[in-house]
Amino acid sequence: MNYKKGLDFKHKEVINIKDAKRLGYVQDVTADFKTGTINEIIVPGNNTSFFNIFSTGNELVIPWSSIKVIGEDIILVDF
Repeated sequence: MNYKKGLDFKHKEVINIKDAKRLGYVQDVTADFKTGTINEIIVPGNNTSFFNIFSTGNELVIPWSSIKVIGEDIILVDF
């Protein structure tokens, strides 16, 4: 898993290997600016209402340790 920047994760679909559920697409990452390492990926939660589109409280924050495989288009996580 040798990625140089967080933008490399954008638009990759995240799939949970526990239940093969599609969790969504990477929206953002968190990083430690001192070390330059990525700590977590953030996937928007399932919004079922129009008004929830503007909500930021239901994202899935997936720790780096849960990432098992990063492919060309897909990230597999054990979450």
